[in-house]
Amino acid sequence: MENNKISWKRMMFKSNKVWQAFGPDEKPLSKNGKVLIKYNPDQEYEYWVNENNLEEISPGAPGKPQGRKKIQDKSSSDNRKGVVEEFTSERDIPSDAICIYTDGASSGNPGPSGIGILFRFGEHEKELSRHIGIATNNIAELEAIRTALLELKTTKKPVRIFTDSSYAYGVLTLNWKAKKNPELINRIKKTMTSFSDLKLVKIKGHAGHAGNERADSLATRAVKNELG
Repeated sequence: MENNKISWKRMMFKSNKVWQAFGPDEKPLSKNGKVLIKYNPDQEYEYWVNENNLEEISPGAPGKPQGRKKIQDKSSSDNRKGVVEEFTSERDIPSDAICIYTDGASSGNPGPSGIGILFRFGEHEKELSRHIGIATNNIAELEAIRTALLELKTTKKPVRIFTDSSYAYGVLTLNWKAKKNPELINRIKKTMTSFSDLKLVKIKGHAGHAGNERADSLATRAVKNELG
C-alpha cells in the first residue's frame, strides 16, 4: 500500500507510546495476525507486532515522567529491579568520545541471533550487522558489546557504549551475579579494563534514540538475512 494512503494513530505498546498504521478504511494494517507500528513518525524502521499487545491511549491520561527512572527488563531471566536510566543529555558525553550503540536480536530464545552496532566519532559513522549463530537474546546483547570493544583500534579515547539491555548493564556494571554466561561476561569485563575512559550507558529501548533504533535494525536485519 502506498505510504500516502496510510494514517498513523498514537497507541500504547508494552508501556511505550508508538504509532500504529491504519489504511484508508480506517482499519489497522495487518499481516499474519500482526499489525504495523513505528516508535517515531519520522523513522524509516517499522515493526509487525502482536495486536493483543496494543491498546488505545485514554484521553487525558498523564504522560510518563521525564528524566531518570527505574525500569525492569522483563525479557531478562533475572528480572532484577533497580536499573537506572543513566542517559539524560548529550552534554554528559565528552566531545571527543567514541559513541557506540549496540543491540542484539534473537528469533526464538535461543534461536538464530544477530548483533547490530553503530559507531560514531565526530562526523564519522560505521555500521556492523552480523549473524552470530544460535544464541539467547541475552548472549546476543553481550556479544554486541564484546564485538564493539574489539573493533576499536584505540583504548585511549573516551568511549561511551549505549545499550537498552538491563541484563547486560547489570552484569557488566552493577555486579549482578549471573547464573548463565559467566565466561562471556568475564571476558568482556577484562576487555573493558584496558580502556582509559569507558562507560556503559543504559538507555530505554524504542524510545526515540536514533542510534539505538539503528542498532536494533542492524541486529534484526542480521537475523532476517540468515532466515532468508
